[in-house]
Amino acid sequence: MKNFSKNNYSRKNNDKYSRRSQSKNREKSNDFKGERFNSIKNNTFERTNLKKSDDFKGNEYNILRSKAKSRNNFIQPKRKISTNNTKAEKYAENSSKNLLINTNVKTFDDWIWGKHSVFATLNTERPINRIWCTSEIFSSEKFFLLLKDLKSKGVLVEEVSWSRLSQLTSGAVHQGVALQLATSQTLSLDKLIGITKSKSNNPIFVALDGITDPHNLGAIIRSAEAFDCKGIIIPQRRSAGLTGTVAKVAAGALEHIPVSRVVNLNRAIDELKKNGFLIVGLSGDGQIPISKFDQKAPIVVVVGAENKGISLLTQKKCDYLLKIPLRGKTSSLNASVAAAISLCYLSNI
Repeated sequence: MKNFSKNNYSRKNNDKYSRRSQSKNREKSNDFKGERFNSIKNNTFERTNLKKSDDFKGNEYNILRSKAKSRNNFIQPKRKISTNNTKAEKYAENSSKNLLINTNVKTFDDWIWGKHSVFATLNTERPINRIWCTSEIFSSEKFFLLLKDLKSKGVLVEEVSWSRLSQLTSGAVHQGVALQLATSQTLSLDKLIGITKSKSNNPIFVALDGITDPHNLGAIIRSAEAFDCKGIIIPQRRSAGLTGTVAKVAAGALEHIPVSRVVNLNRAIDELKKNGFLIVGLSGDGQIPISKFDQKAPIVVVVGAENKGISLLTQKKCDYLLKIPLRGKTSSLNASVAAAISLCYLSNI
């Protein structure tokens, strides 16, 4: 019995011990679970706090960004205006450059180059303004007589280098010779004098000294035809030719007035004097006002360039130097305007 009681006691104690240990383990496990739950809870709380702080920061960033946008929107028009201005300035610069480039581009509609093409043109009656050729072409058996004959008729023939001719034709295959056609046929001075004297007792010619601007030449031809002048005399050198620009500015007058192109203007003046013409030069230094000139005779009106005027040698050959009185502060007139005013006076004598 004692042993049984002892065993029972030991069993009871063991049961109590095991129960206590189990309860302790349960408590530990519960504590561990609680700690784990608390740690998870703390982590989730921290995450939510971080999210909230991130959200707050994000909201704060968005607010700042929206403020910056509003500021940029407020300042934007000035920037747009400045960019628009710069774009407009660039467009204007490009357009002006394009205009300058377009105005400098040559049109070769009235040009012919190449040996065979030029030779065929020279053997026709087509009007020629100017010929460029190398010294080899000029002295060749094929071209020499033709070029010499055309030169005596007033066509300007220039001997140039191969490179210069390439520059004039913009790199075309010119074979050493090129020419520019004229829009109107020219007459010799003898023919012009003979035709006009048979039709009019007191004809008026206009002789041009150094008018190299085609617009001025076209305007003078237009005015001369309008005031019933009988002919235009232009020198071979130091003068614009009868190009398309001249014909356009003349507005059809070139078809109704003969033009003579002479080798030397001073020799032509001597020839006109022999045929009874008075030589009248327009000059700012003239002694006689044009309104007081009353000579009734065949007249040649000599018009010089705007900047240089009539050359000194040509002035010496003039019978009269007339001036147009100016009352304003402007000291000179355009050459075409001066020619028109003088022709208006002289045609009514």
